[in-house]
Amino acid sequence: MSSFKAACIQLNSTQEAERNLKDMSALIREAAGQGVFFAQTPEMSNLLVTRRADLEAAVQDEAADVTLAAMRALADELSIWLHIGSLAVRSQDGRIANRGYLISPKGLVHAHYDKIHMFDVDLPNGESWRESATYEPGTVSVVAELPWIRMGMAICYDVRFPHLFRDQAKRGAGLLSAPAAFTRQTGEAHWHVLQRSRAIENGAYVMSAAQGGLHEDGRETFGHSLIVGPWGEILAEKADDQPGVIVAEIDPAAVENARQRIPSLKNERAFSNMDVALENDQEKSQ
Repeated sequence: MSSFKAACIQLNSTQEAERNLKDMSALIREAAGQGVFFAQTPEMSNLLVTRRADLEAAVQDEAADVTLAAMRALADELSIWLHIGSLAVRSQDGRIANRGYLISPKGLVHAHYDKIHMFDVDLPNGESWRESATYEPGTVSVVAELPWIRMGMAICYDVRFPHLFRDQAKRGAGLLSAPAAFTRQTGEAHWHVLQRSRAIENGAYVMSAAQGGLHEDGRETFGHSLIVGPWGEILAEKADDQPGVIVAEIDPAAVENARQRIPSLKNERAFSNMDVALENDQEKSQ
């Protein structure tokens, strides 16, 4: 199976879908000009909006979303695979989905994935996030076939849940993904180690295009889009929070090599549980 060039597109998305679309399209064209056959954009590529009322007013039904329609046309024009990390779209039940799309070189939606794990956290710097108040969580882990490799789809906060990526690797995924809008605080602390850990423990490539910089809605994201190899090595990094493109070669043979060197997928064993309590005062005092 042949190798291929892949790109992460780093963005600083705003509250205006048309402006984001213009910026994203230009960077995807730049990547295609470098011979890329697969390009990935970050989470919330169409809109980055914190206030629920503003998002409700701006979000569109999937069939009417201008970004999705334009990305399908662009994939067809450039004859490349596009992984749109996620868009905010309105689902059929009226709720908003944080949904990633894999688009074929014919402009067809090959697969889609709704973010499973909602970012409901209170951070030490006072930031508080409740994605579950706005978005409908997904329930399905998606692995999609590409011409070169099988790819597992995930989004941002999902990267903190290794069982999701393990499941995808056991289903044959050699390329894992976590396109993101990581906060600066959590990114500085955890971004690199999480990406490399998911690659190392599964012997897989990990691609994560990121949002970066200060956004119109007031949030600040970490940037540092990454492409990590199956041995845990960083193959490409956008080493700042500014918009741009990074490119790396994805070689399926490297996945097989890593999994032969450390066959953790084969060595994994089922186990039962035992909880042992302190049974007397003497044990409790020690």
